[in-house]
Amino acid sequence: MRYTTKMKDYELLDMANGEKLEKWGNYILIRPDPQIIWDKKTNPKLWQEADARYIRSNTGGGHWQMYKKIPESWKIKYKDLSFNIKPMGFKHTGLFPEQATNWDYIIEKIKERTTCGKTVNVLNLFAYTGGATIASAYAGANVCHVDSSNGMTSWAKENLMSSGLADKKVRFIVDDVIKFVKREIRRGNKYDAIIMDPPSYGRGKNKEVWSIEKDLSNLLSLCSSILSDNPLFVLINTYTGGLSGTVIKNVANISFESNNIKNITTDEIGIKQKDKNIFLPCGITTIVEF
Repeated sequence: MRYTTKMKDYELLDMANGEKLEKWGNYILIRPDPQIIWDKKTNPKLWQEADARYIRSNTGGGHWQMYKKIPESWKIKYKDLSFNIKPMGFKHTGLFPEQATNWDYIIEKIKERTTCGKTVNVLNLFAYTGGATIASAYAGANVCHVDSSNGMTSWAKENLMSSGLADKKVRFIVDDVIKFVKREIRRGNKYDAIIMDPPSYGRGKNKEVWSIEKDLSNLLSLCSSILSDNPLFVLINTYTGGLSGTVIKNVANISFESNNIKNITTDEIGIKQKDKNIFLPCGITTIVEF
């Protein structure tokens, strides 16, 4: 499993009974996670210090139960990057801290080229609040950020400004991912790196339906056509329990066969619990290098 030990403003304090106890900056939150099937807490007293807890509803969705007053939003940092945290109505906070290990990879690979004075164009699909967008911009890339949600795109712009990167070349597009990539093919636009974080299921800007089992193979094949002649990588994050890393690796291998693949790796990414040698798995990252 790949994970980072350098996320100082976020800590996974404990896990038990389908919940995780997390410290986000100065605030401690309890959020559900179905993979936490054990019932023994490492530090039961620490749970009493929580500022808020997300309670799932039996009919879907849920709500935050506030134990103490917390702000509507606050900032946390990862190295030189800064993110706005906002507890939302569907348990999320706007940031997936396990992705920090991928941000490190993105920054390293892009800087290998930009420090030599070369231009790197990055396409970030299903870009959410822009963690990978900000990492790419920080490394000196020109970034095209695509997401179907106006709200998430506005949040990503806030994160870019909070990180002091407002002057970087980042283009924000609110659109359905597949429709956008098809237009880029027609326009002849090319990218040196493509990053994507596809959901298991979702809807586009105009109610287009996305299903990872039905649509991922087509999307990756389309992306093959917009890679530059000297690409760096394609990075694919997946969370769907029914699709193993081997399946994603197979799809990537078939889709990018004509792009002269050098290597494909598939790894679980996750978070290590503070002061204990146990880990919370948070999905699979497949990286295609050229």
